[in-house]
Amino acid sequence: MAEQKKLSFLDSLPHVRGRLVKKAPLARLSWFRTGGEADVLFEPADEADLVAFLRHLPGDVPLTVIGVGSNLLVRDGGVDGVVLRLGRAFANIVIRGDVVKAGAAAMDVHVAKAAARAGLTGLEFLVGVPGTIGGALRMNAGAYGAEVKDALLHAHAVDRYGHVHELRPEDFDYRYRESAITDAMIILSGSLQGRAGNVDDINAEMARIMSERQESQPIGTRTGGSTFKNPDGMKAWELIDKAGCRGLRVGGAQVSEKHCNFLINHGDASAEDIETLGEMVRKRVKEETGVELEWEIRILGNHNAGGQKA
Repeated sequence: MAEQKKLSFLDSLPHVRGRLVKKAPLARLSWFRTGGEADVLFEPADEADLVAFLRHLPGDVPLTVIGVGSNLLVRDGGVDGVVLRLGRAFANIVIRGDVVKAGAAAMDVHVAKAAARAGLTGLEFLVGVPGTIGGALRMNAGAYGAEVKDALLHAHAVDRYGHVHELRPEDFDYRYRESAITDAMIILSGSLQGRAGNVDDINAEMARIMSERQESQPIGTRTGGSTFKNPDGMKAWELIDKAGCRGLRVGGAQVSEKHCNFLINHGDASAEDIETLGEMVRKRVKEETGVELEWEIRILGNHNAGGQKA
């Protein structure tokens, strides 16, 4: 019966101008390079295409929104329903005065560099945040002492049923690496507050952040960024190191030797290897320190085909 329902949903998808792929592999869209298929992957041509699709998509079809996959672990059994990914049409960056408006698909680093070229300070930290503005707004991304909540003025979004909304900072109910935004609300763009600054000073600060990140993190590996949130007043990597987990391996997955709040896929790891390793780290840290680490990486989908859902 479930399979018949799925086939019915696949056969009745609305017409789109963008890219719509059935049984789409998701591993290539995750920086871990692991994971199964989406029933459907939809990359809309523009906002109107997305709105029309959502208005005709049956309400009981699961909808999952992803970005560039920088902090995403897709389980090996794949993701049910429609996976939505915003592409180039949602990556514009426009600067008016001291306000930077960035599309949800704009890379954080590109936003920081655009602000720098315009002589705006306050957004330098974004060069240290892998991913896109949409994800940064949703999870209150931050680095080097600053967070998105410090700069957000308002955001443009569309809900699950194709209704467009303007969101204020209070609508996000920001907390550390969390917000109230779910897949029921799809962020399309965000406007960020900058301040007039000295271009040389701005570029120097961004260079410092990029150099520090290069020295301390396993850049260039198959990783999902910071794996666990920092508990109040503590550093996750220090707790992981204290628990003796630096270099720990499960299959092709390993706790980074360089920065042990990063998990690495050495090329042959499954999503199950990575998740199992992460849970092993959480268990050892709890036993050693009494602290229960929370995942910062977003985990989606089924453990195996037809298996348990996230």
